[in-house]
Amino acid sequence: MRTSSNPAFKNLPKGGYANFNYGQPPGGSFGGGGQATAPKQAGRPLTIDDVVTKTATTLAITIGTAAATYFIAGPQAMALALPAAIVGFVLALVNIFKKKVSPALVIAYSAVEGVFLGGISFMFAAMVNPAIIVQAIAGTMGVFAAMLVVYKTGAIRVTPKLTKWIIGAAAGAFTLMLINLVAGFFVEGGIGIRDGGPLAIGFSLLCIGIAAFVFLLDFDAADQAIKSGVDAQYSWYIAFSLMVTLIWLYLEILRLLSYLQND
Repeated sequence: MRTSSNPAFKNLPKGGYANFNYGQPPGGSFGGGGQATAPKQAGRPLTIDDVVTKTATTLAITIGTAAATYFIAGPQAMALALPAAIVGFVLALVNIFKKKVSPALVIAYSAVEGVFLGGISFMFAAMVNPAIIVQAIAGTMGVFAAMLVVYKTGAIRVTPKLTKWIIGAAAGAFTLMLINLVAGFFVEGGIGIRDGGPLAIGFSLLCIGIAAFVFLLDFDAADQAIKSGVDAQYSWYIAFSLMVTLIWLYLEILRLLSYLQND
């Protein structure tokens, strides 16, 4: 079974979606492995409405707290960005490794990330111009909608080979970010992937492309979970996973726009 590069999907019950054989004869499985058994279903099976509702809820919370931070906190919003980023990172790790679904933790993550995005957005608006925020939001929603259409129409099929390529590309991108962060403590500008130059522009374009393809993996993982009858509570994990990708995409588009408008 294909897996998403987004770590949130690790919290789906172990053994692969082939084990989610609700309604199948005892001992059977969608994957054909006769040893697999379905986990007990605590509630009703997951539906597309669950995914849409939970994703919309988390997105609304993030946008709401981001807007409040941006417009109410004003210049102080920038001071909130770093602590919010740290808290958000910790909450993300807890959500990823916690075995039991916790809607409260997913909601908390969404709210804290909203504060972070509000602070970061205010900083970019002050450095460049306020219009860059609207442009970044429009770009993020545009990429998300485009990749959803690509997935639903089957224009790009999510194959095991494509999955491995995307996971490897995402891992490579984050490794370079980490190297650049560490190098920045010793050399001004690090390795140059965030200094606004041609290399930085190219790297942001690469990250935007990778994030776009990660959406395909997330859509496919969610689709397979729905088809396999995963418990409805896992819609919170799916919403969390999609939010992680959306936030990364927004930040990369925001960076790219700042590079281009500062030239």
